[in-house]
Amino acid sequence: MAKLLRITWIKSAIGYRADQKRTIRALGFRRLQQMVEHNDVPSIRGMIDKVKHLLKVDEVE
Repeated sequence: MAKLLRITWIKSAIGYRADQKRTIRALGFRRLQQMVEHNDVPSIRGMIDKVKHLLKVDEVE
């Protein structure tokens, strides 16, 4: 079974480039401090890597 990633948006995207704001939306975030879960796949890891300075990521078994 694939691992899950629990991702929390911890820092505002105000002042960052538009592509980073679009990445936050693509991950499913709507508001600050929101938490979402995604499967641990390369496409999600790539999006996380692009905005890692705005997120907190935990692996869930």
